[in-house]
Amino acid sequence: MTITLIVNEAEHRVAADPETPLLYVLRNDLKLKATRFGCGQGQCGACTVVMDGKAVASCDLPVSAAAGKTITTVEGLSTGGKLHPLQRAFIAEQAAQCGYCLSGILMAAKALLDANARPSEAEIRAALTDNFCRCGTHQRIIRAIQRAADEVAT
Repeated sequence: MTITLIVNEAEHRVAADPETPLLYVLRNDLKLKATRFGCGQGQCGACTVVMDGKAVASCDLPVSAAAGKTITTVEGLSTGGKLHPLQRAFIAEQAAQCGYCLSGILMAAKALLDANARPSEAEIRAALTDNFCRCGTHQRIIRAIQRAADEVAT
């Protein structure tokens, strides 16, 4: 079956079984490797993308459910060679160690900041509930999102 996806502002037609996880189509068909496989059950957040403004797990979402929807992956954050405020803030705060979870956290944070440019710390923590970082950089991640919010809100 041919499915049309709008990923990072570009339209793509992919031949895929409708039940194929969106993650597999992003990584294997569209060659967007930043979105990661973690648990395969939508519980760790490594595979998070933004779909129609909401953070969603792509590992257990059938590609057919994403047809015609607007999807942003971490590759779509920077524009014209300029890093997104979240990317700059994560670098400035040294908020990543191994980086495996980072793309999912960035996308959850993007969905949050798009909906609420001035989130409280509690709102940031709530938005990241489904994202796990085993390296323990949680405080730096929170600071980075707060720093990005300051830039986005101005």
